[in-house]
Amino acid sequence: MKAEKTNLNDCWVIEPDVFEDERGYFYEGFNKIKFENATGVDFDVKQINQSRSSKGVLRGLHFQRAPKSQAKLVSCIEGEVLDVAVDLRKASPTYGQFAMVRLSAINKKQFYIPKGMAHGFLVLSDNAKLMYQTDELYSREHDTGIRYNDPEIGIGWGISDEKIVLSEKDKNLPALNECNFDF
Repeated sequence: MKAEKTNLNDCWVIEPDVFEDERGYFYEGFNKIKFENATGVDFDVKQINQSRSSKGVLRGLHFQRAPKSQAKLVSCIEGEVLDVAVDLRKASPTYGQFAMVRLSAINKKQFYIPKGMAHGFLVLSDNAKLMYQTDELYSREHDTGIRYNDPEIGIGWGISDEKIVLSEKDKNLPALNECNFDF
């Protein structure tokens, strides 16, 4: 397993060791000891989620407020997505900045997003399935987000807003400077 730091503090791109032959492939989706040795992060999985979305769907930018904030390890198990993390930790030197990685069923990369960051993704393929492991259970009362196209953050998603498919919830998320939260 290889772990590569991103431009955001504590945010990692993970490349698992993949064993492939004419029969197919095998890799460990998560190994706590190897993950901790590679990143220095103690990540205890409490919930595993899966989502399926169509081309052009953008989900995010979501996070849970403290005390139910979540770290996530995200994998794309079908198709391809642009996966994004935004640092919301006001004391962090990378506050308000983002990291972006292409996750796909082909490259098998994973994206580790620590507590205190918003997460979102845009589906690039006809369909995509994501699986993400979290270190905290989902809490509806702590669930919130920030606007995907906040000019203060400046994420370039690579397609026009007219082609992006959003939920009603995501259409109405506030800008970063309108949020009041602490991590």
